[in-house]
Amino acid sequence: MRIVYLGYESGTSLHRANALRRLGHQVEIVDTQALLGATGLALKFHRETGCLFLGKAHEERLIGKITGEKGDVLWVDHGRSTTPNVLRHARSLGMKSVVLNVDDPFGKRDRWNWLLLKKALPEYDLVAVVREPNVEEAKQLGARDVIKVWRSADEVGHRRQDLTPNEEAKYATDVLFLGTYMRGRGAFLKRLTDLGVPLSIVGDRWDRAPETAQLAPFWKSPGVYSDVEYCSYIQSAKICIGLLSHENRDLHTTRTMEIPSIGSLFCAERTSEHLELYIDGEEAVFWESAEECAAQCLGLLSDDKRRKAISAAGHAKCLANKTMNEPVMEQILSRLIGSADAQV
Repeated sequence: MRIVYLGYESGTSLHRANALRRLGHQVEIVDTQALLGATGLALKFHRETGCLFLGKAHEERLIGKITGEKGDVLWVDHGRSTTPNVLRHARSLGMKSVVLNVDDPFGKRDRWNWLLLKKALPEYDLVAVVREPNVEEAKQLGARDVIKVWRSADEVGHRRQDLTPNEEAKYATDVLFLGTYMRGRGAFLKRLTDLGVPLSIVGDRWDRAPETAQLAPFWKSPGVYSDVEYCSYIQSAKICIGLLSHENRDLHTTRTMEIPSIGSLFCAERTSEHLELYIDGEEAVFWESAEECAAQCLGLLSDDKRRKAISAAGHAKCLANKTMNEPVMEQILSRLIGSADAQV
């Protein structure tokens, strides 16, 4: 199929576009952030006003990128800046449209960021979300059809790297948290260090944490944004901590798939979705408190054989679950074609 892909030419958005290509589709990426041509301050304004004030010029630039010769499907990644008129234009050309949003556009944390998306929901043929509550919430806002999918790791972007001994030494950690500071994370990680966990932190904004002074000795590096560095840190860690955003109603995150895909041991909060994906203690390890997390980490660090067995089992289960980009993208496309045909 010919797919016009409104997303970013970087990060997980690019991973998803490339997965569609690997499935045999012709994909043209329209980088919606580059198309805005906005400064950092302007981008922040648009995020905080839900992109309701983008103006006619941006809409016309988007429409100009979508022609009947280019696509059968308009695939929108996230959908923060796609207006209803863009979707109506695509429909007038006979294109089917889908938006995949892996955030929580109907929750409390980022509710102002998604005002334009909510306005455009009734114009999509299919809305794909990653939280069970989002299904009904999208329908209440007029979505025609909604599918819930798992977040997914990438077959190419999230795999083990061939590292030299010097590189292995550079990236090696015992217990790693790779992620940006968010409210509550500092207190949790500080508690782990108080309990003796040999923690390393890689990520941005940790200078904003109330616990900055106490966590400074454990902070290893700013955030990493290349696939090679990201995978190198994860595969070189004996244990990788996965933290949720409760404000975003997370029951799993992309790290839930990416860490096992790369081959490290996934250690995260015990939730219904984590338990659905992995056997606790065999394919991943879960916890309900910092104390339990610390006990899990310290026990595994003293038992290399068990730690390596869980890492290998988690990797195999991630592949068996088909929580990878290619099967998830194929699942969405199959639903889109079926739902759109049913509406004819």
